[in-house]
Amino acid sequence: LDHFYDEVTRGLGLSSWGRNLDAFNDVLRGGFGTPAGGFVFRWNRSEEASQLLGYPETVRYLERKATRCHPSNVPGVMAAIEMARRGEGQTVFDILVEIIRDHGETGQQSGDCVDLELA
Repeated sequence: LDHFYDEVTRGLGLSSWGRNLDAFNDVLRGGFGTPAGGFVFRWNRSEEASQLLGYPETVRYLERKATRCHPSNVPGVMAAIEMARRGEGQTVFDILVEIIRDHGETGQQSGDCVDLELA
């Protein structure tokens, strides 16, 4: 996930941002130096990325999240960890794709005009 954040920083020319999923969603909304009027988010080597951001990385992400989230959210995060360990549910890759597509033509935030191309 850190490598993905590095690539987003480089690819969008960002200087400083939160480097987490919520901040990534905010970046796609614009106003952080992202191109005005939308852009194409071309994810090169996306098949490889889907493997790297699969269940093992999802477990790591969720384990970190469990130590930082509000105590009332811990049970849900722990349940998600168990699912990921069984190879069930969304992976980090799936979550990132969902976030990006939400800013695209058919997403709830379609006005941001971010089109995802998986290459």
